[in-house]
Amino acid sequence: MEVFMDDFSVFGNSFHLCLKNLKRVLIRCEETNLVLNWEKCHLMVQEGIVLRHKISSKGIEVDKSKVETIEKLPPPSSVKTIRSFLGHAGFYRRFIKDFSKIAKPLTKLLEKDIPFNFDQECLEAFNTLKDKLINAPIIIAPDWNLPFELMCNVSDFAVGAVLGQQRDEHFQPIYYASKTLTAAQENYTTMEKKLLAVVFSFDKFRSYLILSKVVVYTDHSALRYLLIKTDAKPRLIRWILLLQEFDLEI
Repeated sequence: MEVFMDDFSVFGNSFHLCLKNLKRVLIRCEETNLVLNWEKCHLMVQEGIVLRHKISSKGIEVDKSKVETIEKLPPPSSVKTIRSFLGHAGFYRRFIKDFSKIAKPLTKLLEKDIPFNFDQECLEAFNTLKDKLINAPIIIAPDWNLPFELMCNVSDFAVGAVLGQQRDEHFQPIYYASKTLTAAQENYTTMEKKLLAVVFSFDKFRSYLILSKVVVYTDHSALRYLLIKTDAKPRLIRWILLLQEFDLEI
């Protein structure tokens, strides 16, 4: 059996630690007879492209060459081209706040039995996503010694969240996430939608949060009431039990 890897990265917080980690990886490669393509090896670089992301000491950025390709795309003219655009743009959705909310007019055209009508609302959504990709922020890598912070928001048809940490007395994002609501969820009360946003955030960022201190910022004080409510609806009970897995502060 032959195994092929696309790429992997070795890093460290200092030059000495980076060399130490690199030595361990190379020894492991020898032990497992893993052959490296020397032409594709980049050693001791301060920045580079990894899995279509630019990684440097500043943080994580979009790959500008990929974004330039998206920037040149004309407005979609069919369901197929919309699906292609959303696929390319969606790869970088972690950089775009409220991606699902912005893309809603476009994703609506992907639904079954919906006539293709690329109207002004769709064009604005298309241009907004391209603009946000071109001007995508630099996001930071997590510091596992610091607490994580979650900011959640809701609209009539989507929930969103941003995961970040306080660095130099400023909140800096690590990951943006969002999702559209189902038809049933659109009928939830505002309080339930707000709690749904928190639950969605914890599900999405579970790998970051499960053993970490978490601070949640929300603009709806009813959440505190829901977390201690004893006669809650079944779905609220399930959500509350999930939140109890985490070291949560609201």
